[in-house]
Amino acid sequence: MNGAESLVRTLLASGIDTCFANPGTSEMHFVAALDQVPRMRCVLGMAETVLTACADGYARMKGRPAATLMHCGPGFANGISNIHNARRANTPMVNIVGDHATYHTPHDPPLAADTEGLARATSHWVRKSAAAAEVGRDGAAAVQAARTWPGRSPFISRTACLVASSVTATVSELPLVMPIALRCATVMPASPITEASAPRPMIRAPMRSAIRAARSRRR
Repeated sequence: MNGAESLVRTLLASGIDTCFANPGTSEMHFVAALDQVPRMRCVLGMAETVLTACADGYARMKGRPAATLMHCGPGFANGISNIHNARRANTPMVNIVGDHATYHTPHDPPLAADTEGLARATSHWVRKSAAAAEVGRDGAAAVQAARTWPGRSPFISRTACLVASSVTATVSELPLVMPIALRCATVMPASPITEASAPRPMIRAPMRSAIRAARSRRR
């Protein structure tokens, strides 16, 4: 089993069975793993703008995380507007981005970019795997972050040579982490909302005058 298969099996163990993908050459091992591992459904998107929107909507409707697969920094940048929207909406979406092999990076390939920098601007949680044995563990941690209330959009980056390397372990699902604010809310007794204590909408003076004028015309 290589690092790519370890990541796919970890995603399945963590409750993610659908991956919206627009892969490139650095994601071929991951694509092969998506095909080889049963129960994982891969949905091909012809552009990153499409697949990120699909993953956002899927996660909102299903109420559980979806995964995306994109090619290098420019691929991630193509979907960054929807990833931003997912972050602002607290959508549980795990974004996986492939990168050039470590032996290719020193030659400054055309798609080389500060992918982690782009991700930090639009993601709740960012991690780049440093070894093949860490790919599955980082995947489990990403899903754990995504499933943390009220929902988060984590980012994982891994190089082509890492996912091709052999590993022996698959990481199982990690427990959910409840934020401190939510823990406090669960132990505080809820006070019933009465008519006197119910919040009232604040209407500005011009709008209030317009409402009064409309009511007078009805009379």
